[in-house]
Amino acid sequence: MFALMTEKAYGQHRSHFDALDQEGHGLQWLRLADDGQLDGPPDAHPEVGWLSSDVFFGGLVERFFEIAESAPDFRWLQSAAAGVDLDGYERLMDRGARICNAHLTAIPIAEYVLRAVLDVFQDAGRWRAAQADGRWKHHNFREVWRSRWLIIGLGAIGAETARRARAFEAHVTGVRRRPSGDEPVDAMIAPDDVPGALPEADVVVLAAPATPDTEKLVDDAFLSALKPGSVLVNIARGKLIDDEALLRALDGDRLAAAVLDVFNTEPLERDHPYWTHPKVVLTPHSSGGGIGRWERGAELFCDNLRRLLAGEPLVNEVTTMELLTTDLPFALGQQ
Repeated sequence: MFALMTEKAYGQHRSHFDALDQEGHGLQWLRLADDGQLDGPPDAHPEVGWLSSDVFFGGLVERFFEIAESAPDFRWLQSAAAGVDLDGYERLMDRGARICNAHLTAIPIAEYVLRAVLDVFQDAGRWRAAQADGRWKHHNFREVWRSRWLIIGLGAIGAETARRARAFEAHVTGVRRRPSGDEPVDAMIAPDDVPGALPEADVVVLAAPATPDTEKLVDDAFLSALKPGSVLVNIARGKLIDDEALLRALDGDRLAAAVLDVFNTEPLERDHPYWTHPKVVLTPHSSGGGIGRWERGAELFCDNLRRLLAGEPLVNEVTTMELLTTDLPFALGQQ
């Protein structure tokens, strides 16, 4: 069996593939170079593939799908992303291939959220400014302890964020359309109950997918219901926010800050008001950039490959083409 992956992924995680070789599965590795050339026998066709994180950054997405789709017996793809909103996934599924997604970025995104909220609560910029000026200047700050968090979307990212916030003894309310009953939160509510929960929340985290129901979820009514001094964090999709409404709210005295890692247009226009607004913490769709995701991705690919060869159920198999878009590693093509 030939397995398709990038040269970079193969080299970085060689020990995992050596272990598979020693298990006697008869695997051969087709490696895609940065220039799009394939290292392997000219007549080799992959049956399985690993769409690793580096594919999204190196401009190899179309080339990867081209190779997979031209292989007559291609039957399984492991993606490093949670989102399946690229046409290549659907084309492969239409041909009968199985697709598995991943939630590799949930951990770094959750850590990003906690760091960003702590930075705002502690007004850490004042310490940095004092250090730069050589001033010994004390200031008090807000604690996460006993703060109240509202996390809209309790998938992998929302759940990891909830666990970390509760470790700081925050009270966390989760929002999910179809609760499983084991969410790591103090309370669960339905989406229709969000307006009533907003006035109690010190921190509101957007971790829901972009759908017609969530587009411009954060509008004037949403923002006017927020608790004074609250912090809004968006690590989902820019479409969840009405930008004009948010700018109006930021110019008022209700919001303490908006932490924004995703935007309606990416890259964000250079003249957009978010760049210079004093209450905006802006990052370039990079909250999922933790380097541990690479190792977790290799482990998941190898685990699922073993399962496939043994005829066992696969982890994170996608059975419908729902647009699970919140966990794409970064904005495609942007490092």
